[in-house]
Amino acid sequence: MTILDRYVLKQFVSSVAFALMALCAIFIVIDLLEHLGTFLDHKMPLQTLGMYYLAMLPYLCEVLDPVALMLGGLFAVGRLSSSSEITAMRSSGQHPLRFLMPFLVVALLASGAQLYFNGWVAPRAATLRLDIEREYLGSTEGRSSLNDLHFRESPSRNISMRRYDAEARIAFGVSIEEFGSAVQPRLQWRIDADTMRWDDARKQWMLPTGLRRTRLTDHVDVETIRNQPVEFSVRHDQIVRLQLNTDEMTFTELEQNIGTLRKGGKDTRRQEIDLSGQWAFPFVNLVVVMISIPFAAVRRRGGMAVNIAAAMILAITYIAFTKVSQAVGAVIDVPVDVVGWGANVIFALVGVIVVFRTRF
Repeated sequence: MTILDRYVLKQFVSSVAFALMALCAIFIVIDLLEHLGTFLDHKMPLQTLGMYYLAMLPYLCEVLDPVALMLGGLFAVGRLSSSSEITAMRSSGQHPLRFLMPFLVVALLASGAQLYFNGWVAPRAATLRLDIEREYLGSTEGRSSLNDLHFRESPSRNISMRRYDAEARIAFGVSIEEFGSAVQPRLQWRIDADTMRWDDARKQWMLPTGLRRTRLTDHVDVETIRNQPVEFSVRHDQIVRLQLNTDEMTFTELEQNIGTLRKGGKDTRRQEIDLSGQWAFPFVNLVVVMISIPFAAVRRRGGMAVNIAAAMILAITYIAFTKVSQAVGAVIDVPVDVVGWGANVIFALVGVIVVFRTRF
């Protein structure tokens, strides 16, 4: 790394850090002013208030990182351009792509870090933030009730629960139906039980007692069963996860949750598109740097104000395109990853065009 690289990186990183802190501070102040009356009405302790906004920071960083990188790049490169330092670099024989490399490396590292942060760090902070909102702000983002649960264990077997007590790990009003064939379903047998419990030691479900009705040729055989294990692959922790807000789940837990919902016979296409989009979102850092840095490197009439306005338009366009494409992709037969990553691919192509068409 050359002295020039270190100088450019110092300008860029310091501008990004300042932009991120400023944006987070603005959002926190606005949120505090909006909810201050509610906090006072519920007599929220000062310590809890501090924990709430501390837990909000990961969420804000998750959303604002690309904007901070964009603004940081515009400010840093704008200063270099206005002081003719970019012209001096070009006069020394530096290629425009070489000038871009430090910015792209930082953006790529930021994308990797944000991917891990969004997927496995921010969800844990979201749990604390949402718990405080439920207690002090009357948030409707409460835990989903574990009632009327239905699962398809296999193409021919269904398992339903009237209610599940997550603390006691007991399901109430359990029914298990076996139809024999998915092509020509015909009820073979059915088990009805008042309760079914999760055995931590055996890592499986057990029926303390129940009635099994087996359909024979000319009659139905009824027998009482006791302490019978149940072939049910959905674990206790997977059922409990159904009551969580998706913001509280890591990427791994979201994938498992989608599998659990799919076993319940639900259409999970929207959830799969959302998860794919969450994997793709951190790499928008790289895209915005590819577009904003060349744009800011060229002097324009109007100066920094024009650059900031263009950056805001770019951010709004990206968000709008992402939301529209995900909504359309949920109802048309397009691969999930195409929908989730489509916005990034299209804007990355725009970035490549901007890089090669811009004359520094």
